[in-house]
Amino acid sequence: MRLRPRSAEKDRGSATLETAILFPAILLLVMVAIQTGLWYYGRSVALAAAQEGVSAGRAEGAMVSQAADAAQSFATDQGRGMLGETTVSTVGSSATRIQVNVSGQIVSLIPGVPIAVSQEASGPVERWTRP
Repeated sequence: MRLRPRSAEKDRGSATLETAILFPAILLLVMVAIQTGLWYYGRSVALAAAQEGVSAGRAEGAMVSQAADAAQSFATDQGRGMLGETTVSTVGSSATRIQVNVSGQIVSLIPGVPIAVSQEASGPVERWTRP
């Protein structure tokens, strides 16, 4: 029978204790990384929807309501449940410039904590002018 040194007995269970302390921190880091990815995806969808609305509203003879409808449709289709409660605003649009703002809430890994995203795009309305 082999005897263990007395100092080794003091370290018994230290690996379990280290794991119990580190695991929640690692889990928190993973959740933060996932939430950051969801936030980035939500912002990307909102920006793409705003740009889609601007593209639809820039055409000559297009109405501002067509821009809002195009942006809302894009956000609904491409958000796939990750971007919810989407609102589209065309405030700031004029006869020569179209402006679309898309806002919504992304999925949150923490229940009850809403995370809002908002993106805006604008561009000139196509029209005939004299040189």
